[in-house]
Amino acid sequence: MGDSSIRIAVLHFSHETVTFLNNDTTLDDFIYPGSPASGEALLKFDPKAYMGGFVKMAREFDGVELVGIESPLWPKTGTGSGWVTGQAYEIFVGKMIAGIKAGKPFDGVYLCVHGAMAVRGIARPEAELARRVREAVGPEVFITATFDPHGNEDDEFLKYADMAFTVKYFPHYDSYLQGERAARTLVRAIRGDYKPAHVTSKVPIISPTVLQWTGASPWMDLVQRALVWEASEPDVYVNVFFGFPFADVPDVGMTIQVLTNGNPALAAKVCRDMAATTWRLREALLNSTKVHSIPEGVALAKQAVQRGETPVVLADHSDRSGYATWLLREIVAQDLSNTVIATIADAAATAELKARGAKAGDSFDMAIGGLADESAGDPVRIQGTIIRAVEGHGQFWASIQFGRGNVLILSSYLVQVIEPFSLKNLGVDLDACQVFAIKSRVHFRRGFHDNGFAKTILLVEPTEPFLGTVRLNKLPYENVDLRQYYPYGNPAFPG
Repeated sequence: MGDSSIRIAVLHFSHETVTFLNNDTTLDDFIYPGSPASGEALLKFDPKAYMGGFVKMAREFDGVELVGIESPLWPKTGTGSGWVTGQAYEIFVGKMIAGIKAGKPFDGVYLCVHGAMAVRGIARPEAELARRVREAVGPEVFITATFDPHGNEDDEFLKYADMAFTVKYFPHYDSYLQGERAARTLVRAIRGDYKPAHVTSKVPIISPTVLQWTGASPWMDLVQRALVWEASEPDVYVNVFFGFPFADVPDVGMTIQVLTNGNPALAAKVCRDMAATTWRLREALLNSTKVHSIPEGVALAKQAVQRGETPVVLADHSDRSGYATWLLREIVAQDLSNTVIATIADAAATAELKARGAKAGDSFDMAIGGLADESAGDPVRIQGTIIRAVEGHGQFWASIQFGRGNVLILSSYLVQVIEPFSLKNLGVDLDACQVFAIKSRVHFRRGFHDNGFAKTILLVEPTEPFLGTVRLNKLPYENVDLRQYYPYGNPAFPG
């Protein structure tokens, strides 16, 4: 088959679902200016990540036509919302399948997914999407996908799809690369140059995401071992799914997938090695990162400031709704100064500010945050002056100066501040900031740590084991038996 005849359907459906949150992710959450998207608008979405890499590489082959099928982008709630409703899933998937059928014939399909979406009534939503796509396009069409490493996956997805490519790093530096790989290998498969053969192994380890930073051992070692296999064996691709424990779904936990070019024996060999290595490192994987209590972390931040080891990052990894006020309350209690708190989510407060036409220079006196659920704590009253109030990225934002040089950023929904420089748009003077108190697990290391910006990094969580806890046995699982996973049980592996 020549390049000129290649038509590829492109779809997107992603969410990292925290099923323990009490706010469902609804149909309306996926609908906002720009979402759903189709055609070039979809293909231009997220140009530096999976979609950008896929589109750029696919278009390097002459005559390849990409067809953007109407798809929802990330919900406006980000990762700060719970179960995706069955209605939302069925409506969007129904439109995708209708779009595929209307646009046929296709030679290939690209699914840009996450892997940790959880839908009420559908145990494995990404696999179910692949099943329905396969039913629509027939057995001869190649289906590929890209995944986040926090996907909860087993062998179900690849029963219907042919290939999967998963990011290796956390923070996710290689999402563009995995998009490129998916495109290149899909075109090769369509041309008969790549015959996908894959093996999947489920490793019974469950771990909090805050521990999964690949910038240090032993998670770094797993990545390196996968890279060595890929470097030493042409056409081998190794996926290491770290898993996402805050989705109460049956395929939670770690997974190894290996893809080869027509060599199932090699795929099995590599998969056995990677799975055995992962199991051998299980104790170290669960003890790789120090997490402080919030009072201890704030006290350590004050000491770092006194020593001149600034900027300091206080990263609260546990706040899943974005409404939590534990860290803000402790910052006020310990009288931390020159601190930016980014962000506290409070949809009601931001809606009120928007309705009253809040602007720079206005006085501010509100009790904000808290009460979204038990893990959010109580509202905290902040008195100060609005620096900036703007709307953008599907949210309303306000920055408020209070206390001794402190700045509070209010947002409508959970925001992970990945790098400090975006805060300039909200009027934050970065040179004056000694402490950055943010809601993030590992992604913040991209813009605060790996580039040398911060001198001190402190991970914190509340004393109580709330939704983002490292103590997973305190979570009310209904679909997961933790006794089947290390470190909460004594599972047999391999075997």
